[in-house]
This record gives sequence, structure tokens and C-alpha cells, in this order.
Amino acid sequence: MLYHFLVPLAKDHIVFNVFRYLTVRSVLALISALVISLVVGPWLIARLRALQHGGETIREDTPARHREKRGTPSMGGVLILAAILGSTLLWANLRNRYVWVVMLTTIGFGLIGIWDDWTKLRRRKGVSAATKLGLQLLLALALLQIVFWQRGAGWEPVLAIPFFKGWLVNLGWMWIPFAMLVIIGASNAVNLTDGLDGLAIGPVIMAGGAFGVIAYLTGNFKAADYLKILNVKGAGELAVFCGALIGAAIGFLWFNCHPAQVFMGDAGSLALGGAIGMLAVLTKAELLLPLIGGLYVVEAGSVIIQVVSYKLTGRRVFRMAPLHHHYELAGWAEPKIVVRFWIVSFALALLALTTLKLR
Repeated sequence: MLYHFLVPLAKDHIVFNVFRYLTVRSVLALISALVISLVVGPWLIARLRALQHGGETIREDTPARHREKRGTPSMGGVLILAAILGSTLLWANLRNRYVWVVMLTTIGFGLIGIWDDWTKLRRRKGVSAATKLGLQLLLALALLQIVFWQRGAGWEPVLAIPFFKGWLVNLGWMWIPFAMLVIIGASNAVNLTDGLDGLAIGPVIMAGGAFGVIAYLTGNFKAADYLKILNVKGAGELAVFCGALIGAAIGFLWFNCHPAQVFMGDAGSLALGGAIGMLAVLTKAELLLPLIGGLYVVEAGSVIIQVVSYKLTGRRVFRMAPLHHHYELAGWAEPKIVVRFWIVSFALALLALTTLKLR
């Protein structure tokens, strides 16, 4: 909203011209989201604690020492959603369709998560997996119709192959189920990773930074031509959303670092994962997502391996899945696991960015 108010003033005074620049607005979105998180956070945490009446928020399938965290309020993802959406509405160009698609994705997956969190508090058991998956499928399908049938300039249902110049595979209508898999897979992978204080939110910061760079370059004709990547007109505006995502994540980490004052719950993990998946789809970086979000892929993969191995052989590959619980039971301290996983995530995000040049 501020974008639409301030930019027209540039014709009267040159100082307002600065708000035309994506880099400036992305930084302002980051700062705004961070401030919103830090200001609203204490009040919201107190409200959540009162609302949940000390109800159980710890998953049953976790190591015994997690019982020490009883009483910590969940649904902290509401804070993340408020910071991201509030900041994006302030600084983004709201005439851009991609901004609305990624915001609606964040809201939609967030609402599914809020419903699940609320149901867990009231019934000790959340929404069934089939119901959640069905809602995710319907939401992703609806939003992708906007992208597929109302294409912006430069956007095509193609798959860009990393490391190769101009290698584009046209998927046609098959792009829709593929994109649905990307978005829903990312959403649930982040959800599985959310098991230790600060573990899931750290890689979100790194993914937001990586996709912010990709969005800016993809939306810039000269940069895209130089790097030989697909130029999608308007995709650069997603850098503002990424700035808000980073700021909201840093602000939430202030309260979520060990020992956590609040958990993000499904309200945050499903929304963040869905947003990251949609960013990959809109910037044509679907095949870079497994690298940028490599930690989430490994965590989700460890669950799949554990389940398949146990059903086929009756044996477990890991002491407990997801992978972070395996290291907990191996004796690693929680902060050590979190920081080391962050390091791996940071390295993978940097590696993904290098592929933009190595073509």
C-alpha cells in the first residue's frame, strides 16, 4: 500500500524515486516484518499461552526429553503469517499477480495448519492426514490455475534444467500436477523438520534469501539474458515477498531459539513450506528447490526410508525419524544439531545460487 502511495510522489520530488527499486523495498519489507514480529510477538505469545490453558503441544513421537517443553504454546506461525503478509502489503506492488498468488498460498496453507493446531488442542488429535492432504491438493490446484491460464509475459509451463544453457522441457498441462507435487512436498517437508527449537525456521531464512536473489534475476531482463536463465516479467516483485519472509523468520527465531518461548506449529510450517514451493514454481526454479531446501528433503527422506524399511523388513534404519531425532538419541545436544543443520542448509543454498552462473 505504501508503494502505491509513495511512488506517484516521485513526479513531484526525486527523493521518492527510491521506492521504485526492488532492492530498497525488499530491505524495507525485511525490516518491517522483523519489527512487526518483535513488537507483536510478546503479546501474541501471552495470548496463545492463555488460549491453550497449558494444553499439550508436544508430539507423542518424540524423544522423552521433549516432555520438558510441556506448556510451551504452539500456533506461533500466526505471528509469522501476520509479519509476512503485513509487510508485503506495505511494500509490494499489489498489481502484480505473482505477489497475490504467493500470498494466497501462504494464507491458504496457513489456515489449514491453524485448523490442525486448534483441533489438536481441543481433541488431542489433529485433522486426519487424508483431510489435510486433500485440502492441500485442492488449494494448490486452484492457485495453479491462475498461473497456468493467465500467464504473464515470459512465463511458460517449462522445466528449466540447472547447469545447462537454454535447456527447457515443455511439460504442457502436465506442469500442473508436477507443480502441485513441488508445493505440497515442500509444505510437508518443512512440517516434518519442525521438531527442535529453531530447526525449521533457520533454513527458511536461507531459502528466502536464495529465492529473493533468483526472483530478482529472473525478473530482470538484462540479468536473465546474461545468466541465460528464463526471464519472467514481474517475477522480480517476489523479491519483496522474500524480504518479508526473511524478516518474519528472523523475528520468529528471536522467540523460537532454544529454549523456545513458542512453537510455530502447523500454522507456520505448512504455510512457510507452501510459500517456498510456490516461489520455486513462479521463478522456474523447481529443480533448484531440492538443493535450496536440501535439509527439508533429507528430513522428509529419512521418514520415508524409516517407514518403508520397517514395513518391509521390520527393522528401523534410524533410531528415530525424522533425522534430527536420530541425532538426539545419539547424544547430540539440541543446539548442536540445530546449528549444524543450519550450516548444511546455508552451504546448499549457496551451492544452488552458483548454478545460475554455471550454465
